Amino acid sequence: MQERIKAILAAVKPLAADYYQLTGKPLGVTGEVAEYVAAEVLGLELAPPRTTGYDAIRQTPTGPERVQIKARAYDPARKRSQRIGKIKSAGPCDTVLLVLLHNATLDPVETWEASFPLVVGRLMEPGSKSRNERGALAVSDFKRLGRRVWLAGEAQE
Repeated sequence: MQERIKAILAAVKPLAADYYQLTGKPLGVTGEVAEYVAAEVLGLELAPPRTTGYDAIRQTPTGPERVQIKARAYDPARKRSQRIGKIKSAGPCDTVLLVLLHNATLDPVETWEASFPLVVGRLMEPGSKSRNERGALAVSDFKRLGRRVWLAGEAQE
């Protein structure tokens, strides 16, 4: 099944990138691509669809970690502010991954990780309607909270 999913995503990625180039709007597969990419490059096990609170499990020496995966497709050459989609603060979760994809190809550029309690704490801070009401953080905000765990072209441990 994993090989079939990989083949489907490989076929969808160029179509989604072309659609974005033509319309300036995402096709709506960015999240699925990011989840699969994160599972592949970080060795995660994807959770069943519609699991509340998290998208994947990472096995650690201290036990399983529940991982919520967020995605953002962007053009690395442009320095415009970017927002992440809604971070679900209800439900069990231990850590949040942000997978940044190049919008021209939907290929992964880098992945960042922040602890779930830290992210939720930032969402609760007063002063931003996007954070408080929509559960959305700026990419730069997320990066300040976390650490980069994967970079395209960099040797991985």
